Amino acid sequence: MRANYRMQRLFVPHDLAAGTELEADPQQSHYLTNVLRLADGAEVLLFNGRDGEWSAAIAGRTKKAVRLTVLVEQRPQPPLPDLVYCFAPLKQGRLDYLVQKAVEMGAGVLQPVATQHTQVAKPGIERLRANVVEAAEQCGILAVPQVRESEKLDRLLAGWDAGRRLIFCDEDASTNNPLPALKALTEKKLGLLVGPEGGFSDDERRMLRALPFVTAIPLGPRILRADTAAVAALAVIQATAGDW
Repeated sequence: MRANYRMQRLFVPHDLAAGTELEADPQQSHYLTNVLRLADGAEVLLFNGRDGEWSAAIAGRTKKAVRLTVLVEQRPQPPLPDLVYCFAPLKQGRLDYLVQKAVEMGAGVLQPVATQHTQVAKPGIERLRANVVEAAEQCGILAVPQVRESEKLDRLLAGWDAGRRLIFCDEDASTNNPLPALKALTEKKLGLLVGPEGGFSDDERRMLRALPFVTAIPLGPRILRADTAAVAALAVIQATAGDW
């Protein structure tokens, strides 16, 4: 069932079931009351990443919060996409874009990775999670991706599930075409690793290429910014080996 984009969608932490009453948080309450100017009885859509999507009616309001009554399930909860997206954090504005696009493109886990050339060693995890929620609200996504704490590249690789193929974008690949390498994959469980603006160091590239569960791919003949490379890589992976 396709998402209903005509109704306002809100992410809430509460369990959702018919007849449940809950309060929107202060920011949501302000938006419903002062921006959308919704009257009592108006309906919105709620989701929590666990219980599917439900319609809810504005049941009243206090000075601080809008009260909502959960009505009817509109869409069942889908499984979380099984794509682990690993990325070197960028500066804030472009990092926000990168995270939002990863959610839209079907990442199930977002894993920040510290590499030798990473610009931001420790990104704000709560801001990343807020961007994930915002993207899910806007795009009708119910399975909200998990955001993990940042991890150094060597530790990430040491603990990696060898049954999950890790694809990394290698600007020094000998070809410009990623399709042959992606079409040759037999694993269903996939991960993607996109490096920082300065690219991977020579030591990191040698480390990655030495691992049996790693596949290197190019991203065409042009030089791409890291956030553009992330979207391009996600698209080509989903189209050839993912869920498109």
